[in-house]
Amino acid sequence: MIKFFKSGLPYFRRMLVVAVPIMIQSGVTNFVSMLDNIMVGQVGTLEMSGVSIVNQLMVVFNLCIFGAMSGAGIFTAQFYGKKDDAGVKNTMQYKLMFALLLTAVGIAAFVTSGDRLIGAYLQGEAAEGERELVASYAAEYLQIMLTGLLPFALSQAYASTLRETNDRVIPMISTVTAVFTNLILNYILIFGHFGAPAMGINGAAVATVISRFVELAILVVWAHTHKGKYPFIRSLFSSSTLTRELLGKITLISLPLLINEALWSAGMAMLNQCYSVRGLDVVAAVNILSTISNVFNVAFVSFGSAIGIILSQMLGAGEKHQAKKASTRLLFFAVATTVFIAVTMIIFAPVFPKIYKTSDEIRTLAATLISVAALFMPVNAFTNACYFTLRSGGKTVITFIFDSGFVWLVSVPLAFILSRFTSVPIVPMYFIILSADIIKCILGFTFMKKGVWLNTVVN
Repeated sequence: MIKFFKSGLPYFRRMLVVAVPIMIQSGVTNFVSMLDNIMVGQVGTLEMSGVSIVNQLMVVFNLCIFGAMSGAGIFTAQFYGKKDDAGVKNTMQYKLMFALLLTAVGIAAFVTSGDRLIGAYLQGEAAEGERELVASYAAEYLQIMLTGLLPFALSQAYASTLRETNDRVIPMISTVTAVFTNLILNYILIFGHFGAPAMGINGAAVATVISRFVELAILVVWAHTHKGKYPFIRSLFSSSTLTRELLGKITLISLPLLINEALWSAGMAMLNQCYSVRGLDVVAAVNILSTISNVFNVAFVSFGSAIGIILSQMLGAGEKHQAKKASTRLLFFAVATTVFIAVTMIIFAPVFPKIYKTSDEIRTLAATLISVAALFMPVNAFTNACYFTLRSGGKTVITFIFDSGFVWLVSVPLAFILSRFTSVPIVPMYFIILSADIIKCILGFTFMKKGVWLNTVVN
């Protein structure tokens, strides 16, 4: 073990160099999101539930964008490892086209089916009139949030390209600036400070939309005023060498990832819908759980992104043996670090829900769910590291089966059966569903050890 640890030190350092800026960016984002959530919670439990439902639906769109960017990003990182600026430019043009396409599809879906999607989360027990109020709050919030879909999608195209070409500072700065803009505007617009009208949760939506335009502006202005640093930006909109062959190849790799993210996020939404069958108290408690978990999950999620970038660059440079050696050591580092974070989360689980303006029953339930989630955090870190390792070599069909395939074939059916055909309370139900991910760990490690992911996608 000591020899294994020592041989992994260079990889641990490299991962920290890549992961820490991503971690700071994600950490600040999720921490401010938690503060936003607390401010919304001060307005009222029903309002908080409405916002929570819309945010769960937005996650589906966000992860579809992430999937499209990630598929092209495999090529970006490998082209960068090969020092091919034209290839990097082609992948960025691909990202921008797909960002526009997915935004159009997303807006159309929310406009035509938004009410039905919101209603799916309002099937559990509730006092008279509460469902209608939550649905109306959610519908108003959703209408405003639609304005922010396009700047979010375009920001991801720019930010992911900069990260994959070893510039993680500017995406971090743009996101941190945006989230603090969001926080300040939330304080002003939700409660009506400094002479502004008190807009409640609609103020939170307006603040989010403005912050997304701020993030996009920083990325675009910086990238296009530093063309010497980013050669691929020079003729980004004036010329293209994106051939039909390369377009097809990127799509062939990206499509499974896009479908995977869409199905995975839809699966998570379905799991939350199954939990909501136990009542509106559970909806509120799960909202608190999700907000707190997102803050603590930053570490292993950032490590996963770093693993994907590092291994993709190694494969692009033709270093397959080094990539295989690095993969197990980076996996170990991600899981070992997460154990300490999980212990911290368990210790403070009873404290976090107290900052929400809600009932004691919801606080107690949320604290218990947070502890259960913390127990399984190392398991999630393991599967996350496996996912990004498999994805780094462009084996997106395998990652599709491993990720969303598992959710829809195992997790969702299990949750559906427990919620509809048994009277199992929410806490043991949640524990049982998370336990199924242990099977996923075994599958992921088997794929990794076989080396099926050791693949170069660029010529």
